[in-house]
Amino acid sequence: MAEDLFLGETVDPEAHERTGDRLDYDPSDLTTHGVIVGMTGSGKTGLGVVLLEEALRNGIPTLVLDPKGDMTNLALRFPGLSADEFGPWVPEGSDAAETATMWKDGLASWGLDGSHVEGLAGASNVTVYTPGSSAGVPLNLIGSLAAPSSDDEEAINDEIEGLVSGLLSMVGITADPLSSPEHILLTNLVARAWSEGRSLDLGQLVQQIQDPPIRKLGVLELDSFYPAKDRTKLAMKMNGLLASPSFAAWAEGVPLDMDALLSTDNGAACSVVYLAHLSEEERQFVVTLLLSKLVTWMRGQSGTPNLRALVYMDEVFGYVPPSAAPPAKKPILTILKQARAFGVGMVLSTQNPVDLDYKAISNAGTWMIGRLQTERDVGRLKDGLENSSGDVDVDALTGTISGLGKREFVLHTTKGKAPKVFTTRWAMDYLAGPLTKDQLGDLPGQPDASAVEAAATSDAAATVPAADRPVEVADDEIAAPPEVADSISVRWIDPAAPWLADVDGNPESTSYQAGIAARVELLFDDTKADLRHSDEFEFVTVGLGETFDADELIAVDYDDRDLRDAAPDRAAYRLTDAKIGTKTYFNNAEKAIKDKLYTDQTITLQANKALKLYSRPDEAEADFAARCEKAADDKADEEAAKLRKKLESKMSTVQKAIDREEIRIRELEAKASDSKQHELISGAGDLLGSLLGGKKSAKSILGKVKGVSSRRKQSSAAADRVEAALAKVEQKEMELGDLEAELADAIADITAEWDAAAAEVEELEVGLEKSDITLKQLSLIWVPR
Repeated sequence: MAEDLFLGETVDPEAHERTGDRLDYDPSDLTTHGVIVGMTGSGKTGLGVVLLEEALRNGIPTLVLDPKGDMTNLALRFPGLSADEFGPWVPEGSDAAETATMWKDGLASWGLDGSHVEGLAGASNVTVYTPGSSAGVPLNLIGSLAAPSSDDEEAINDEIEGLVSGLLSMVGITADPLSSPEHILLTNLVARAWSEGRSLDLGQLVQQIQDPPIRKLGVLELDSFYPAKDRTKLAMKMNGLLASPSFAAWAEGVPLDMDALLSTDNGAACSVVYLAHLSEEERQFVVTLLLSKLVTWMRGQSGTPNLRALVYMDEVFGYVPPSAAPPAKKPILTILKQARAFGVGMVLSTQNPVDLDYKAISNAGTWMIGRLQTERDVGRLKDGLENSSGDVDVDALTGTISGLGKREFVLHTTKGKAPKVFTTRWAMDYLAGPLTKDQLGDLPGQPDASAVEAAATSDAAATVPAADRPVEVADDEIAAPPEVADSISVRWIDPAAPWLADVDGNPESTSYQAGIAARVELLFDDTKADLRHSDEFEFVTVGLGETFDADELIAVDYDDRDLRDAAPDRAAYRLTDAKIGTKTYFNNAEKAIKDKLYTDQTITLQANKALKLYSRPDEAEADFAARCEKAADDKADEEAAKLRKKLESKMSTVQKAIDREEIRIRELEAKASDSKQHELISGAGDLLGSLLGGKKSAKSILGKVKGVSSRRKQSSAAADRVEAALAKVEQKEMELGDLEAELADAIADITAEWDAAAAEVEELEVGLEKSDITLKQLSLIWVPR
């Protein structure tokens, strides 16, 4: 059974002096996990180092996640406590001898000396792993997505979820495991392979994204749930990650094996996973994958009340936030909830108490709290303690925290013991501060990375694959690429470039031939056509002669991923007559390319000069014709409106005359009607009276007759006037008809004229000026042929 961990001594919180009472901590308490909180300068890192030292002295292996680089100090063990040992690691300007003396005296003040440092070194082995880099011992996280040996289905599903979440985060996709098509597809692909006992590599996974070996996801057809075009986009993102030269390092190094990382075969393993060189997305990926593997590993262990292994995370900021769910959060919470039964403890350390999800980690059994920076930090921590502290007086506890000095901490556990204020003992390892990636190679006691990797892969086939044999060099070839003029970039064409066949390339060949790749920007500029259009083209030519021949240029659509900046491992280079070692050759090539483009490259536009319209470079002929018709219609409408306005004035005058005559006609018709009636009544009476009224003279009768005749003449004149007015109205209506016909004819002429103008389309060739040609890239390329 492990001994208690000697962390330091209690102190008088008022006097800030050691009391002489050792603070010994039961390691089994860490199976309920711990939280260390303290501001920068509080001594939080030193406490973490001391805690890990004590675990290692007791034979407890540790997995240390080191986002900042401080925990690499665990490898700085100097049993001799000499200036020579400390010298390479003391800050510039500091005296190594003084530092060594200070460390010796500091240890002595706690009853420790070099023999204890030597004992620690003998009881444990510190290895600093650097995923994605060879600065320390490289850790192969994705080279082989090996199927786990566990039969625990829940553990395997959690590991797959962590793996997929981490991979997607590397390509900038934040995915919900329950609703994201990307996450669901990848999860099914990995689960299918692992359920069949097959391991995957990332390349196989990318291929299966585009052409999955499954037809349904749930009850839906694959293409309905996740269409092929969307799968292609995901495959391109994942392939871009895979094709990145910098990402190749992620598939190099020792395999990710929890039994090895937490080994006790030659002393307790202290596996420090250095993360300071990685981006935030990459750190999330590493932490998620590591802890998901750990969960699977621990579920395969037998139950124990003792601390079997300790996981320490030096800065948990951003991994267990209160209101978000980054990929690493789930495995962390799984460990906090389930690891106790398997004897695995976790300690989370942070200087940012406001960023912790206290409800999620409220079951942490141990809290070690140092000085905090602000009242807000204290208040946030108080909320967390109230969720986990039972009957403790949280207000009194937070008051004590506010009065802490440097390297002083409050130890609070949920076992009902009273909180204690203590100071940490002197660390046996030298606390040099965070180390850079470049310093890791000089750390003492580190295994040779290549030897470790070779030992881990010792079961590989003894025969050398053909792909690893030295390449054969023909008589017209050399084994190393010839020198190229300064300032000219040199690239190797990726055998997977989609246009390789267009230049007679052979992706299987190890024989490379020199060529030139050029990217140019052409500016087509025409003021009359209101044109300022840029086009970008890529050209490649292979098989360079003594004089560069621009006629051999082949237009291809390459991007930067097709041009690798690292030479392949196995390549032979054909000799060339081109003087590629001189800048003059490339200057001449640039001039020849520009001259060729100046002569050959034009843009053909559709032009309608009558309408002063010009098509755009990407405008279809039918669309331009429709635009011309619309413009002509607008012009016709505008001209017709002017004519209509002019003739409408005349038509209005005629209409008014018609209206006046019609009123006069009605008046004349009324008068004529009155005259006729009077004629009939008076005439009949007078004449009848003359004939029947007794004896009348002939003259009298003749007078009566003449009166009747006169009234009849008046009635006839009124009728004539009505007829004359009607004739005048008819004439005016004819004039109005003539005007309307004139308007219709004029509008028809206008429409025909503008319809003809709309059809007057001709081609306009827009060429280049030499100043409009910009060479954006000119590289010497080596093409497998």
